[in-house]
Amino acid sequence: MKTRDYSTAHINPEELTDLKSISDITLSDIRTENNVSVLIFPDSLQEYTRDFGNKEICRITEGGKILVTNSIIGFVGRNKTELSIHSRFSYGETDYFLHYMIQKIAGINLFDLNHSTSDDSVLNYLIYLFPLYLKKALRQGVYKQYITQHYNDADVKGVININRHIKYNLPFNGKIAYSKREHTHDNNVNQLIRHTIEYLKGTRLGTYIIDSDSEIRECVRMIVNATPSYMPHYKDKIINKNTRPVAHPFYSEYTSLQKLCMRILRYDKITYGNDIDEIYGVLFDASWLWEEYLAIVLSSKFNHFKKDQGPRFYLFENFQQLIPDYLSFDKKIVADAKYIPLNEQKNYGEEKATAIYYKTITYMYRFCTNQGYLFYPHPDEEPMPVYYKIKTEEEGVNGGNIIKLGLRIPNPERCKDFSEFSVLMNFYENEFLSKLST
Repeated sequence: MKTRDYSTAHINPEELTDLKSISDITLSDIRTENNVSVLIFPDSLQEYTRDFGNKEICRITEGGKILVTNSIIGFVGRNKTELSIHSRFSYGETDYFLHYMIQKIAGINLFDLNHSTSDDSVLNYLIYLFPLYLKKALRQGVYKQYITQHYNDADVKGVININRHIKYNLPFNGKIAYSKREHTHDNNVNQLIRHTIEYLKGTRLGTYIIDSDSEIRECVRMIVNATPSYMPHYKDKIINKNTRPVAHPFYSEYTSLQKLCMRILRYDKITYGNDIDEIYGVLFDASWLWEEYLAIVLSSKFNHFKKDQGPRFYLFENFQQLIPDYLSFDKKIVADAKYIPLNEQKNYGEEKATAIYYKTITYMYRFCTNQGYLFYPHPDEEPMPVYYKIKTEEEGVNGGNIIKLGLRIPNPERCKDFSEFSVLMNFYENEFLSKLST
């Protein structure tokens, strides 16, 4: 079954049972369910937003006839039922916009490769993200771990292993079998990363990406130097030794990298469920992608803030933290990223209006500005800023303006290839920035 984000689709009755196990369940619950092999981005449910873990992949309405999607996109399946959710800016099997956003936040630029949104492209998405997660991990240093090493030589520096000694050194040959604990870079986690690097070297896309800039080349060199005992045929053994996630406060970024490497090396596991009733797949929150992508586009004009990162702002004296998505360098403009189709004029209910408008108004009050922007992706037609004047009871008092400003997304149907789509996106990004009054 194929559909798009923020849309509805008719359900095949034969797929209803499997779709019920995927729908109306939060991402937090999916992660704690047994028999689930789903990789979710962002990898931390708390770091991005407190509400992210409460999102659902989709909902089933009208007595099991209609499937309703939101901002979650990607590929998920159960048994023979497969649900593929593209962005609403896709065309047929072509989802250039999704590829473009992922590449942008991963810091890579590909123009000459064929792109599609077939199931195989799920692996491409994972490969795109590998440099990003590798760089983040290595900024914490090369992972070190205590492991037990077994030796058999004349330079005894550990605990003698009698059984191994008898097995290998009788009659006596001058060697002693012993073991010792060492704090080393050559461990199972780095070996897993090394196997992933070697796997990527064997693919056209992977070869391009791990050689895409000087920083990633240096990261690859560091991992290669840290794993002198690497053996290609030990891949399955290394995968089995990485089933337990890294739990080290100093090397926190390695948990996500380890998980990503496992998914790349065991791609068949997330594309075709091995067990009956197993839920499998790769999912992205398009709202997260949109916010991260816009942060790059706006980097010359705005600061981007994240939960528990950077300076903290409070609504009251030292409590009730506020986290605006973007704040202009001069603090005269606050802005929020909204992936929802704001080009459709709607009068929202109080709960949704709070999430869309009221939060931004609070930021405007906190930073003493009368300009609050809502940035959203706009269909391929000229988007004009829409001004909503905030009403006040005082005659002649300006309560400020909420400004909806769309970033135009090219229609892939009008682009001959991904390269042309990327050129148009760059043009529309500059057009978007020119409309900001900063």
